[in-house]
This record gives sequence, C-alpha cells and structure tokens, in this order.
Amino acid sequence: MSIFEKMRSGELYFCDDPELAKEQAACLEILYDYNHTRPCEVKKRGRLLKKLLADIGTGCYIEPPLHANWGRHTHFGDNIYANFNLTLVDDTDIFVGDNVMFGPNVVVATAGHPILPELRLKVAQFNVPVYIGKNVWIGAGAIILPGVHIGDNSVIGAGSVVTKDIPENVVAVGNPCKILREINDKDREYYYKDRAIEKALL
Repeated sequence: MSIFEKMRSGELYFCDDPELAKEQAACLEILYDYNHTRPCEVKKRGRLLKKLLADIGTGCYIEPPLHANWGRHTHFGDNIYANFNLTLVDDTDIFVGDNVMFGPNVVVATAGHPILPELRLKVAQFNVPVYIGKNVWIGAGAIILPGVHIGDNSVIGAGSVVTKDIPENVVAVGNPCKILREINDKDREYYYKDRAIEKALL
C-alpha cells in the first residue's frame, strides 16, 4: 500500500514522508494564490477553487483566508458559504452537501494521532473522513473531529466540539457537542428568541 493509499485508508502512517511533502506543497501554492486575491477577483477565486478542491459546486462563496492541508480531498456541493478562517484538515475526504453555512473560525479535521507517545514521536497519523449533510449551519468557532457525520438541516452551535455523529433536523451544542433539541414548529414562528418570522418570508 502506497503512502497516499494509507492516507485514505484509516491506517497509521508517518506524515513526514518526503513524497507527501512534495505533493502537498503544490496544493499549498494554489491556496496561497487564493488567499492573496483581491475582493473584486471573483472569477479568479472560482478558477483557483476548482484547481484546489476535489469538487466545488455552483454558487459557492469561500471568504479568504481559507486554510487547508491539501484542498484536493475536500468535496463541496452547491451554494456553500464559508466565513473567514475556515480550516480544512483534509488529509482524507471531507464531504459537504449543498447549502451549508460555515461561521468564522470553523475547523473540520479528518486527521488524528495515536495516544501512544512513542508513535507520536515518529509523527504517526491516521485519517477518517467527515460527512456534512445538506442545509447544515455550523456556528462560529465549531470544531468537527475525524469520522463525524452531521445530518441534513441540523445546526451546530458556536464553539461546539463535535466528537460524535449528529442526526438530521436537530440543534446540537457544547463540548462535547450534544443534541439540545429537535428543530420544531416554534422555529417556523420565531427566528431569534421572541422575534417573529414574517409570513411573507416563508
């Protein structure tokens, strides 16, 4: 099994491999160019994202700076919005469905390291994919850890650390992130505390 296959398999490998470093450097060059675009260079940003990411749908807006270990292991659907400082630790695949919103300073991490100190001294690493469903809102400063699945329509509260799967249609918050409640009829009436949603907006 090659070092690149090990990266995608969940097996332990050593991330200081020179071949990996060479490949990763090419991705980081594209990322550098993206993060140094001017706000008016919308088309240029689109071209760079297509070069950087594995998949990028239509109608996506990713506010620089964007941080990624690779970029090419990240799969974005349509109409994704990411505020500044989205960090993608995409040493293996990150799948993001349509209409997802990321608040500022969100981290999505697929990479982990063994607890055993001897292995960490050798920079051992393993990677597990992350799956984010459609129409998910991830609040500012949230951290999503390796192997997590987040279901469609769910909301992850600001500052949450998501260590386990979150089902669809729930609000989940905290460290570790836990389900607070299901999305319900009250959410069809109020958008924030006692502030009512105008019927014309629905």
